[in-house]
Amino acid sequence: MSESIYEKALENELLKQMATGDRLAFDAIYTRYWEHAFSAAYKRLKDMELAQDIVQDIFLQLWLRREELVIENLGAYLYIAVRNRVFKCMDRAQRFTPLPELFDQLFATREQSDTEVIRKEFFVYYEALVATLSPSQQEIFRLRYHDDLSTLEIADRLNITRKTVQNQLGKSVAQLRQSMGLLIIIQLMKFW
Repeated sequence: MSESIYEKALENELLKQMATGDRLAFDAIYTRYWEHAFSAAYKRLKDMELAQDIVQDIFLQLWLRREELVIENLGAYLYIAVRNRVFKCMDRAQRFTPLPELFDQLFATREQSDTEVIRKEFFVYYEALVATLSPSQQEIFRLRYHDDLSTLEIADRLNITRKTVQNQLGKSVAQLRQSMGLLIIIQLMKFW
């Protein structure tokens, strides 16, 4: 099919073509639905970058899972996928308290001398855990969580793809999650 045919193709035709690995069909779907999906995410999040990340990930999953997905109404499918990702993101944000803020809250009730010793000790352990990551994971992790750069900014700075940044962050966080949980519990036990 020529590109102009893709633009005029019906949704179910595009989905069938995409399922066979037709990249132009996927591109037509992406062009047709990206703005609507982004608008739905942005309306709820009011964060352009996060909305873009969510929509990009949904389209990535659509492409990766193209052979197994059975979609009757693509517009509805994308709307529900966006809604679910936004809710998941909002739930995660409500449960997440940045470590420095969490420790500031905890330390506010303790004597200053104990607080500073425990804080320093915690961050020594924290740095040791981060040092267990590969050099590239460490760099990406620090740029994201220490320098507060977005995944797009990190990708641009390191001249790698955004997906590579996201994959490295996912691996880093998964590797550190268990150790950090144990470290926090140990530190909290020192309060009581």
